[in-house]
Amino acid sequence: MSNPALDSGTSGVKKVLGYAAVEKGGKLLPFVFDRRPTQPRDVVFRILYCGICHSDLHQIRDEWSDDVPAQYPIVPGHEMTGIVCDVGDEVTRFKIGNRVGVGCLVNSCGKCSHCKRNLEQYCEEKPIWTYNDKDIYTDNLPTYGGFSTLMVAPERFVIKIPDGLPMDGAAPLLCAGITVYSPMMHYKMQQGGKHFGVVGLGGLGFMAAKFARAMGMQVTVISSSPDKELEARACLRADDFIVSSDLKRMKKAEKTLDFIIDTVSAPHSFDKYLPLLRTNGQMVLVGMPHKPLTVSSMLLAAGRRSVAGSMIGGLKETQEMMDFCGKHHIFCLVERIPMDYVNNAMVRLHNSDVKYRFVIDCKTIKNPTAIYGCH
Repeated sequence: MSNPALDSGTSGVKKVLGYAAVEKGGKLLPFVFDRRPTQPRDVVFRILYCGICHSDLHQIRDEWSDDVPAQYPIVPGHEMTGIVCDVGDEVTRFKIGNRVGVGCLVNSCGKCSHCKRNLEQYCEEKPIWTYNDKDIYTDNLPTYGGFSTLMVAPERFVIKIPDGLPMDGAAPLLCAGITVYSPMMHYKMQQGGKHFGVVGLGGLGFMAAKFARAMGMQVTVISSSPDKELEARACLRADDFIVSSDLKRMKKAEKTLDFIIDTVSAPHSFDKYLPLLRTNGQMVLVGMPHKPLTVSSMLLAAGRRSVAGSMIGGLKETQEMMDFCGKHHIFCLVERIPMDYVNNAMVRLHNSDVKYRFVIDCKTIKNPTAIYGCH
């Protein structure tokens, strides 16, 4: 079922162009590698766009070495969208020409209690991450991400992109979108009339505020940057905006919020934000700081407040999130860049100089003589 008009080699081993980090903290460099032959349940697609997540920066710098050590070379990228160019003989949900995407996961055991409950991200055997991992369920070879031209993934890990969504703005939904949507659904935040707060207004915060508005909640944005107020109110229709360093304003806002999503990826203390929660209020961390965080037991106990963590969602929930975005025409505001700008983008991302997500136009990946290769 390969399509020779698109690529005469899609069914066999696929030579793929990409960009990789080859050492700790190093720059991303041109990299040629192989994707596996199309298996019966595989979907193959041309990558059009791939978002840059803050976790990509953490990973290529090996800042999570204690928990997820970097395995160089790393081809980052877990927010990719594209067009199907080949499908395996047993694929039923997709055909050539479909708009699709792949997020943070590319495999799991499919048999454990979590997988059977559509919680593949918590697979008891082992979830297989889109990059910096090895796929023990197929070829036991390294996984490489979306900073590249072609993707191969099992059908059940491929997401349909609704026709009404732009492919570049939809790409970050596959990580930033599901990362905030999943805890909002799990903790039943989707209740109209509730008061919702989001800490940080980057890619995750932008999506959280968008979802909260679509779910009928009152939205308060809490940021360290005063210059983001106009954007929060005009772009996201936030009901309130608080500068986190304004102690009087923070004091006034105490006990006004039912829920808080904390998207901050830098080390910080929860204690600044917990007083904003009402009794029984819930705060969920979705940012991934690379150092331990602190929390006051008194602030938790005094309001019977809770702090939780969450990461992405399962495949069924990711598709539900994507369909929700299609229905409400929700997508991320992005700055589209060519691949040869990616190292500049990483510096700017480190300095929080992006609104709200860099997205690589993977069609701009040229055919260079690779500096490194994996054959």
